[in-house]
Amino acid sequence: MKDQPYRFSLGADAGARDVVFRQLEHFNLQQVGDLIYEDFQLYARNASDEVVGGMFGHSGLGWLYIDYFWVQDDQRSKGLGQQLLRQAEELALARGCSGVFLYTYSFQAPGFYRKQGYQLMGVLEDCPPGHQRFYLKKRLEQ
Repeated sequence: MKDQPYRFSLGADAGARDVVFRQLEHFNLQQVGDLIYEDFQLYARNASDEVVGGMFGHSGLGWLYIDYFWVQDDQRSKGLGQQLLRQAEELALARGCSGVFLYTYSFQAPGFYRKQGYQLMGVLEDCPPGHQRFYLKKRLEQ
C-alpha cells in the first residue's frame, strides 16, 4: 500500500476552518473585489406587537439572499407575504443589488414565488427525501 501524503480529519477545528475561510476569501477578493456582506432582518407585527411574519438573510456580490421567510398560518393568503417580499426587494434595490435569490421546498410555497415574478433556476430532487428544493431568482429594475 502506498503512503498517502495527506491526513484527513473530520470534526470541529476552529483553526483549520479559519485557514480555509481566509484563503478562499483572499482568492475571491482577487477575482471580484471586496466581498462585503450585510445581514438584514425584516419582521411584521400585528396590533398586539406579536411577530406574525418575517425574513432574514444577507446581501452581497450584487444580490440579496433570503435565507429564512415565514408567515404565520392565519396570515397566509392575505397579502402579508407579498408585502414582506416587496419590502425585501426594495431593500435590495437600496443596497444596489441586481436581484433576489432564495430557495424553497416543494412542501412550502414555490407557487407563491412564481406569482411574484421569481424564475426557477434549478431543482434538487429528493431534498429532503420525497420532496424537492427549488432555487429561484428575480432580477430587479434599477
